Amino acid sequence: MIYTDRAAAGRALGAELGHLRASDPLVLGLPRGGVPVAAGVREIIGGDLDILLVRKLGVPWQPELAMGAIGEDGTRVLNRDVLGHISVAPAEFADIEHAERGELERRRAVWRGDRAPIPLTGRTVLIVDDGMATGATVVVACRVARMREPARIVVAVPVSSSEAMDRVALECDELVCPSVPESLGGVGTAYQDFHQLADDEVTALLD
Repeated sequence: MIYTDRAAAGRALGAELGHLRASDPLVLGLPRGGVPVAAGVREIIGGDLDILLVRKLGVPWQPELAMGAIGEDGTRVLNRDVLGHISVAPAEFADIEHAERGELERRRAVWRGDRAPIPLTGRTVLIVDDGMATGATVVVACRVARMREPARIVVAVPVSSSEAMDRVALECDELVCPSVPESLGGVGTAYQDFHQLADDEVTALLD
């Protein structure tokens, strides 16, 4: 399945999520690429639109592998399975967390300004990204979201690898993905237009 762009992918994904309409979902896009997809989903099923700002704390020699994650409200989640098999000095971990908090704060200032996040407590929360290759970012997003006590966490993406589906299914209450190819060369291969979004494109969607 090939999508024209992220907005079109979001609308197609929204057609798979009609059963959530009555729950008045909180649709959370993962910046940057997940935000136009989330906006397309919300166009179909309604609800509120916001972003979920998370940053992986990647293993220094394998940044895609998350040894933890942080959220914008000071939340920190540790991946003890990974930490139990690697050796990272406390000072090195602290340096990585400091750098990622700096980037998270920059993004918060750009995209939120003075606005507070919409509370997740008691809501049906729909976490949306433009696709999952490893699933690592979505896993940490689920864990950060779970700490804010939503009623339910649903993950929805337009395309995913089977490996990521297996990994993320353990972290959420429902997982929706219309396209799971046997071999995913990269998330971008599912889109005709997969350009790198600028900060102002995300801001415009949120406004």
